[in-house]
Amino acid sequence: MPVAAVRGAWMGLAHATGGTVRKVSHAGQDLEPEHRRDGAGLTLIALAVVVAAREWWGLNGIVGEVTHAVVAGTFGRVAYAVPIVLLLFGLHLWRTPREHPATNRMAIGTTLLAFAATGIVHVAAGIPEPPAGADGMRAGGGIIGFLASSPLQAAVSIYGTIPLLILIGIFGLLVLTATPVHEIPDRFDQLRATLLGHPAYAEEDDADGLPVKKPRRTRALADEPLVGDEAFEQAAIVAYEDRVGGKGRKNRPAMDTTPVPEEGGPRPGEKRPTAPGVLAPSATVKAPLEPTRLEAPPTTPLPARVEQLSLAGDVTYTLPDNSVLKQGAPHKERSEANDRVVESLTNVLDEFGIDAQVTGFTRGPTVTRYIVELGPGIKVERVTALSKNIAYAVASADVRILSPIPGKSAIGIEIPNPDKEMVCLGDVLRSRVARDNHHPMVMGVGKDVEGGYVIANLAKMPHLLVAGATGSGKSSFVNSMITSILMRATPDEVRMVLVDPKRVELTAYEGIPHLITPIITNPKKAAEALQWVVREMDQRYDDLAAYGYKHVDDFNKAVKSGKVQPLPGSKRVIQPYPYLLVVVDELADLMMVAPRDVEECIVRITQLARAAGIHLVLATQRPSVDVVTGLIKANVPSRMAFATSSLADSRVVLDQPGAEKLLGQGDALFLPMGASKPMRVQGAWVTETEIQDAVAHVTGQLKPTYREDVTVVAAKKNLDDDIGDDLDLLLQATELVVTTQFGSTSMLQRKLRVGFAKAGRLMDLLESRGVVGPSEGSKARDVLVRPDDLETTLALLRGDDIPDEDPAFDNEATDEVPQAGVPSIDAPPVTSVTPSSAQTQQVPTDRYGPDAVAAGLASRPQVESWDEDDEDSEDAWELTGHQR
Repeated sequence: MPVAAVRGAWMGLAHATGGTVRKVSHAGQDLEPEHRRDGAGLTLIALAVVVAAREWWGLNGIVGEVTHAVVAGTFGRVAYAVPIVLLLFGLHLWRTPREHPATNRMAIGTTLLAFAATGIVHVAAGIPEPPAGADGMRAGGGIIGFLASSPLQAAVSIYGTIPLLILIGIFGLLVLTATPVHEIPDRFDQLRATLLGHPAYAEEDDADGLPVKKPRRTRALADEPLVGDEAFEQAAIVAYEDRVGGKGRKNRPAMDTTPVPEEGGPRPGEKRPTAPGVLAPSATVKAPLEPTRLEAPPTTPLPARVEQLSLAGDVTYTLPDNSVLKQGAPHKERSEANDRVVESLTNVLDEFGIDAQVTGFTRGPTVTRYIVELGPGIKVERVTALSKNIAYAVASADVRILSPIPGKSAIGIEIPNPDKEMVCLGDVLRSRVARDNHHPMVMGVGKDVEGGYVIANLAKMPHLLVAGATGSGKSSFVNSMITSILMRATPDEVRMVLVDPKRVELTAYEGIPHLITPIITNPKKAAEALQWVVREMDQRYDDLAAYGYKHVDDFNKAVKSGKVQPLPGSKRVIQPYPYLLVVVDELADLMMVAPRDVEECIVRITQLARAAGIHLVLATQRPSVDVVTGLIKANVPSRMAFATSSLADSRVVLDQPGAEKLLGQGDALFLPMGASKPMRVQGAWVTETEIQDAVAHVTGQLKPTYREDVTVVAAKKNLDDDIGDDLDLLLQATELVVTTQFGSTSMLQRKLRVGFAKAGRLMDLLESRGVVGPSEGSKARDVLVRPDDLETTLALLRGDDIPDEDPAFDNEATDEVPQAGVPSIDAPPVTSVTPSSAQTQQVPTDRYGPDAVAAGLASRPQVESWDEDDEDSEDAWELTGHQR
């Protein structure tokens, strides 16, 4: 009975203890990964304190004895260093995020180093064996030291054991410090520079963030552009900055139990393939607001550039300081909402029996891309068909599925973040990729779906179409672009022509020295400004052709080096051509006022102006086919589509759907020249205060130098309203009728390839201008203009000025000449006198006699009459090619 009672009590206690342990274990699994990691770090620090108390200060008691028996028995005399290792690992877990790539490397390096150290200590103690007792093992390297030294001593003797253990220790140290063998001299140089207070090299980083020194000659060669490099340069560049607690960019693991690190991923600053466009739904999942523990990454200031401007005399121009643009909040790589979405996606895939797994995600400022890998034999269509089910599961209005992700064997599911982040222009311009690119036409675009900074070179685009509905972020993007130019380029590098028909979007930039003309708000003057840009383009091409250069950059280098000199006797001063940026904030207004002139100028600029250093940015909130015509789209290769109101507008801008489902407020699809698919970006935001500060800095140094010929109204041709758009056809018809002296509607149909209605209208216009006579039924009309007067007649039809009449004519004779300037049926044609004529033509005196009309009619060539009985004659029916 007592035995049974004791046994029952013991089993009850065991069950209670086991249940408690299981509950604690389940409770621990319910903790957030960050809390579990903090708990592990705290445990290591507590162990370090206990071990140090026993090994360093001789703590007595049962805890001290047990600790000494375990630690000293395992590591021997190396146990004195165990507290330091535990403390460093505990602090490392606190300071770095979960699944940090350096954690495993440090653990492997520490293990190898401890293995070698305990082995060497054990060899130095005479390699005591376990039968010698615990004290002998503690006096050497402990159990680990015995396992490290005894097999080697038996295999290669003691003389080979020590060198092998030293090599193992050196290898462990190299792994611990992430130092390859060929970089050991560089690391010693860096250590010496650090100890002496010299700045470390910062050109580029390796995978662990340690700076790598480049040889001086190699660095010099790398900075020199090579011939042909322009063909491989991209208009848009995406780079991923250093994250808090580590370098590089990797996918966040979806679950704690299935971490999937992305091996061989691009390093910070390297180009990545263009991300595809995504549809941006709005999410209703709300995550609790947590105070962020991230700190903003330190950024180095932009290098100070001082430029001496030839256009400003002795004025020294400095670029605005980077402190003008504020710094944004740090980027969050994970939140509780992301973990909930991963769980929801996993449940949906399991419910529909799809062998797929959510292996990770990358979080951007607006959306998060969840990476799904399929099992063998699973069709991609099975996942893409679940878009509505996935949207229902994650409580999101829309879901974008990329099948597959470009460059990866995985499917991307993009879902908006409930806690969106603002992308500040200052962060983009202070990023490494922007600091390394010194081209004056580089602008900050924003961040992509993976949180990488995106910049674009306007000179490589070379023209950009920006479209989006009201409130989508189009105007903010234009402001970011202009502010980027102000922050990075001097007025002698970039000049601007700003067209703002809305009169409120670009007024903040009034008076900046980069302007070549005041901000244009009148659509009619905007068309004239575009015509001036065409003339400027032609002038630049004339210079390039005259001096044998293909691009304005090469021409400018030759001018600065003195290779280009004006022709002998010329007083012209040849100066480098700055880049000319033309920004049209609302294209629709221009197309409504002067569609023909505006489209013609835009097409010419976009076709030819790239090599001349002239680049065009067209923005509109009405991307319809009558505004963004086919000719404009064909010559503007780069597109930026913000949220549009319909699918048709998205197809007009991008030639594909997607923009109609964007979130707005800066969410855009960016399709630079050369990209096969658009990338989704969150546009950079710049405040009005930042714009005013930047403008105040540049206007305080220089005043703009305007050109007066930009918006000069060109002489308009005096065309009659009834001609309309048929001027070209009318001129051709006039030349045909006067040259052949045959006025037939059927002939116009056949020669000009127009319909009967158009040919009849042309003949009526010719009759109203006195070129042909009235209709006489089936007969051909009389031609009233001689071939000698063709040029004068064409000039009158075009609305050009004609030369003055013969000064030999007296006033009385002039009164008898028809005032319209075109010969009429009542008087013979008058031959005009050109300015180049050396002699005045004599007019017969009988013209002013009583029979002037008869004399004029007699002098005209006789027109054959059309007789139905004449077999050699033709009527209008036969002229069409038909037989009776």
